[in-house]
Amino acid sequence: MNMDVIIWSCVTVGVLIGICAIVLIFISSRNMKKNREAMRELQKGIQPGARILFAGGIYGKIIKVRNDIIDVEVNKSTVIQISRYSIQNILED
Repeated sequence: MNMDVIIWSCVTVGVLIGICAIVLIFISSRNMKKNREAMRELQKGIQPGARILFAGGIYGKIIKVRNDIIDVEVNKSTVIQISRYSIQNILED
């Protein structure tokens, strides 16, 4: 009798953990899809002349785009090269 209660309790806990895992996987996949879409839109907006904020918290203006490297003007006499994947946001002027 006691063994039956223990087995059914374990099965119940296992089912509840499985349901929680499925819900977490579903929520996580939705968030990942939203993040991919946001990154895709951000990458489309990378064009010369756009004002950006990149991951280091520095603002700049895109001068030239070459594959994965972008030349960014941070002030009138300073141009730096960054990875296109370090861009955090494209600013609206």
